[in-house]
Amino acid sequence: MDELAPRRSLSLSTAVAIAGTAVLMTAVLALHPSDQMESVRRLVGLGAERGLPAPVIKDLGGVYRFTMTQQASDEPVGWDPCRSIRYQVNPAGAPAGGEALIERAVERISSATGLVFESDGTTEQRPFTGQFVPLGTDRPVVIGWATAAEFPDLAGDIAGIGGGAAEEGVLGRRYYVTGAIALDTDVFTAQQVESVPQIMEAIVVHELAHVVGLNHVDEPMELMAPINNGQINLGPGDREGLARLGSLPCA
Repeated sequence: MDELAPRRSLSLSTAVAIAGTAVLMTAVLALHPSDQMESVRRLVGLGAERGLPAPVIKDLGGVYRFTMTQQASDEPVGWDPCRSIRYQVNPAGAPAGGEALIERAVERISSATGLVFESDGTTEQRPFTGQFVPLGTDRPVVIGWATAAEFPDLAGDIAGIGGGAAEEGVLGRRYYVTGAIALDTDVFTAQQVESVPQIMEAIVVHELAHVVGLNHVDEPMELMAPINNGQINLGPGDREGLARLGSLPCA
C-alpha cells in the first residue's frame, strides 16, 4: 500500500500538469493572432467558419480555366473561404466614380464565389505583387490606376492587369493570400465611366476574377475572354469557374 501511494500521487500530478498544458495550448491556439496558426486551429475545431454560404456548382456548359492548380492535381488554387479577402484602393489617378465602380464589381465577384471581401480603405501602396509570396504574408489586395509607363503590360489596348499571389500552406496546399489590380488611366477616364459604366465595371469584374483565380479563355461569350467586345455579364463558364473557386476547403 505504501509503495503504491507515491505512484498515485505522481499520476495525479502528471494528470494535472497535462490538463494545465492542454488548457494553455488551447488558449494559445484560440488567441494567437498569427494567420499561420489558422490551419492548426481548424484541425482542433477552433478555426473560423465561412462568412457566406458556398455557391452551388452547376455544369453550365461554358468554358473556364484556372490560373493555378494544386501540385499534381487539377484542383484550383484559390482563396481560403473561411477568411475575408481584404482590399485597399489607391485613389491616385482615379476617375470620378472610380471607387464606386470597384465596390460594385467586388459585390458581383463576392456573390459569384461566396467569398467575403473586406475594405481596408485607401492606401498609398502601388500594385503589383509576384505570383508567389513568402509564407506568412498577410497584406491586402491593392487596386489602383496606372499608366503604361509604370506598368508596360498596360500598353496598347490593355485596359487592366490583375492577379493573385499564393503561398504554400502548412498542410501542403496553396492558397492566394494577396494580389493586385492596375487599371489603365487612359481607359478609365471620367468620361468613359459616365458614358459606358457597365463596360468599365465589367473590366474591373474581369480583373477581380483574375485575382480570385480565373484565367483567360478563348470564348468571346465569356467575360474572361482576353478581348472584351461588349460583354458586360459573367458567362456560363465564368460563373461555374468562380463557383468552384469559392467552394474550396478552408485552409
